[in-house]
Amino acid sequence: MIVVGVGVGPGMITEEGIKAIRKASVVYGSKRALEIAQEYITCEAKIITDYKSLHFLPSYAVVLSTGDPMFSGLGQFAGKKDTVIPGISSMQVACARNKVNLTNLCAITAHGRDFELAKAELIRELKNGKNIFLLPEDKFGSREVAEVLKKLELEAELYICEKLGYPEERISRGTPENPPISGTILYGLLVVQKR
Repeated sequence: MIVVGVGVGPGMITEEGIKAIRKASVVYGSKRALEIAQEYITCEAKIITDYKSLHFLPSYAVVLSTGDPMFSGLGQFAGKKDTVIPGISSMQVACARNKVNLTNLCAITAHGRDFELAKAELIRELKNGKNIFLLPEDKFGSREVAEVLKKLELEAELYICEKLGYPEERISRGTPENPPISGTILYGLLVVQKR
């Protein structure tokens, strides 16, 4: 299987990814991933219905992953003989838009996992002085992160980065006392500590 990151939004796929998609004889992906890459698909395209069965796909299958496959994406299902082609992630775009250096950043995902684990990781990394890019969950988003920051008595700016790469992209800035709130589920939260 070849897992191709199609980027966080339109126009964020790499040339390597485009070449792999154009050469494919069958492409699998979520509805959104297929829409992002549709102009490059020249073969049969199938919507993935069972992500846990990806390892049963033939070795020549191209599987599209939104963002970057190795950042909370489908790269986690790749085997040793599979190929993973990176894409431009929401984290990269959020940092570029807000001019935040990636070298002091910790990526955390609460999406699809126990938010208590994500919260513990957040606390540990904030105490280590790291900035954070969080893929949130319904029960663990900007309000909950703001509460953590207040309890730790840390000053920071919070950025809600919604629909990155799309025409309706929106970035909202706030503080722990007045956190930004997202109007969509398609967002990331950037926490930049003041030093």
